[in-house]
Amino acid sequence: MSNTPDVMQNPLTNKGTAFTADERAKYGLTGRLPVAVETLDQQAARAYRQFASYEKDMEKYIFLDQLHNRNEVLYYKLLTDHLAEMLPIVYDPTVGEAIKQWSRDYRRSRAVYLDVNHPENIRASFATLGLGADDVDLLVVSDAEEILGIGDWGVNGTDISVGKLAVYTAAAGIHPARTIAVNLDVGTDNEALLNDPAYLGNRHARVRGERYDALIAEYLKVAAELFPHALLHFEDFGPSNARRILVQNRDKYRIFNDDMQGTGAIVMAAVFSGLKVTKQTFAEQRLVVYGAGTAGTGMADQISAAMERDGLSREEAKKRVWLIDRNGLVTDDMPDLPGYQAAYARPAAEVADWERHGGTIGLLETVKQVKPTVLIGTSTDHGAFTQEVIEAMSAGVERPIVLPLSNPTERIEAMPSDVIAWSKGRALVAVGIPVDPFTYDGTTYTIGQGNNALLYPGLGLGVIVSGASTVTDGMLLAAAQAVASQVDPTGPGASLLPPVENLRTSSATVAVEVARQAEADGVATASHDNLIQAVQDAMWQPVYSEVEV
Repeated sequence: MSNTPDVMQNPLTNKGTAFTADERAKYGLTGRLPVAVETLDQQAARAYRQFASYEKDMEKYIFLDQLHNRNEVLYYKLLTDHLAEMLPIVYDPTVGEAIKQWSRDYRRSRAVYLDVNHPENIRASFATLGLGADDVDLLVVSDAEEILGIGDWGVNGTDISVGKLAVYTAAAGIHPARTIAVNLDVGTDNEALLNDPAYLGNRHARVRGERYDALIAEYLKVAAELFPHALLHFEDFGPSNARRILVQNRDKYRIFNDDMQGTGAIVMAAVFSGLKVTKQTFAEQRLVVYGAGTAGTGMADQISAAMERDGLSREEAKKRVWLIDRNGLVTDDMPDLPGYQAAYARPAAEVADWERHGGTIGLLETVKQVKPTVLIGTSTDHGAFTQEVIEAMSAGVERPIVLPLSNPTERIEAMPSDVIAWSKGRALVAVGIPVDPFTYDGTTYTIGQGNNALLYPGLGLGVIVSGASTVTDGMLLAAAQAVASQVDPTGPGASLLPPVENLRTSSATVAVEVARQAEADGVATASHDNLIQAVQDAMWQPVYSEVEV
């Protein structure tokens, strides 16, 4: 049984039991399949029953991964039909557990691996794909230094790029054949991996400095040259590298960093909704960010930019942001402040008389002094938003916006039911985890999930449809506003964000507004008489088509 026809070996062309009798004869499949000819819907129903039969999320992940390797149309049909249920399986949080075991469980490569020790092979590595300049819409690349909330996982982090692409396809219809997952293998500082005989990546510490920068520069140059129309998505880089790469290259290449820009934009969407309730502008906000890494500072960047658009100077906007990291409130007398924090460092003299514990200014004192209108948590410090913190915030603000975004559940800064109770129902809340509705004081609260999947797939689709040469701040703002436009947050207990169940519809809405803004910003290279229809036409559907062999 070693001679399996190519049409069955290629997951993009394999239909399994859906091959018709004529197709079986045409492609040399006679006698190689059960006699029953099934529809895609019938196959999907069986696959869902198989999926549901597994009790553990990791078992479900492996099942979907194996299906992905066999039959991509069926995989995406299943994922699209059950996206809200399966999103936490194919991506966060289950993908984090899969990454920890990736080398030991290695099943099949779905990526291109670029070795820091051989940057001269980047062009040849992409050439093996046999793809031309017009064949690729999207690349997702990661060096896996800051995977979700689990840190440095080297080449094991490959599935973060694979999973991201799966969401792009399921949520926004980006054609899977027109995407590439990329792992930058620059080594790892994870000693457990370096000492694991099964580890498949470079067995040395992370390369930094000039050699690292040279790899990034060569990757951007080659990828942009070979695939000139593709969006170059950066994922889960360390905070200093992520920001530096974006700042240095965003005007030269079509790049997007989801940890900074996507996370910042989805938070912007939640704040947009919150301001519809408070009837305020961004210029009136005071922002405290608890957890000043890539995501937290990315949020600060976008909210302070919104303050500028509402009339504040850049200096005034920066003065309305307070960052707190593991060393307490970020101040300008702290040694070796990374650049992404330095922009928001408070003058030491300004806080000289603030209360300190262990030499640092903590969250509670900052909230008491600042009286923030918006409190964001990206710290993974479970329980950091205590009753005392929320009560102090509520004492200073009538309708505080509280966004404890860390995930999974065991790392969230506060559960939304507690925030609502401690604020006596006044807080406007969105979180980073799925939360069931609950009742407080006779009102049922629906809590929106600040899931980047609400935004980045539609953003990517909008970039592709418009042919945008760069991803502008205006396009990010348009994406955030498009997400916020899909809910009415003004009713009692209403969500600040739309549900993930309607991601395809949501992504199409976002894509239209992003493409429209790309044209307004002068970066669009394609125009359409009917933009809404152009977006719909660009969305690949998981249906079987005629096979070309």
